[in-house]
Amino acid sequence: MHIRNSAKAVIHKEGHVLLTKNKDAEGFFYLFPGGGQEHGEVLVDTIKRECLEETGYQVAAGDLLYVREYIGKNHEHAHDRDFHQIEFYFVCTIEAGSVEIPVPTNPDSHQIGIEWVAISKLPELRMYPKEIGVPIQQFAENQKAAVYLGDIN
Repeated sequence: MHIRNSAKAVIHKEGHVLLTKNKDAEGFFYLFPGGGQEHGEVLVDTIKRECLEETGYQVAAGDLLYVREYIGKNHEHAHDRDFHQIEFYFVCTIEAGSVEIPVPTNPDSHQIGIEWVAISKLPELRMYPKEIGVPIQQFAENQKAAVYLGDIN
């Protein structure tokens, strides 16, 4: 079985995080920008490429914040029960002079845009992974949190 690596960006500004806004048959849902690592690509380059494609922003990747596993068989709405992904969440900043574009150049299949979301509102949203809201709140408040989150929902 193949395990896929994915790099995700935690872009934090004034109590908000930048998320991709997506829509499916159940309605809107939110994700941290990022995606799959290509063969021969280092994770920070994955972050830069994926953020440009999904948000239109050029970002600088900073410290590794969290590692989360996603094992499809453990999740109710998994499309592929055999899917196993390791997600690396990095603190990122938007590079000076980077200009937001209204429509991402290469959005994911369900992506309809991007949105700055108040961290305090994360528990109210359909967001994946849902349980990352607590560690993100701790990060925003400069509290020490676990780096390895495991297979959270």
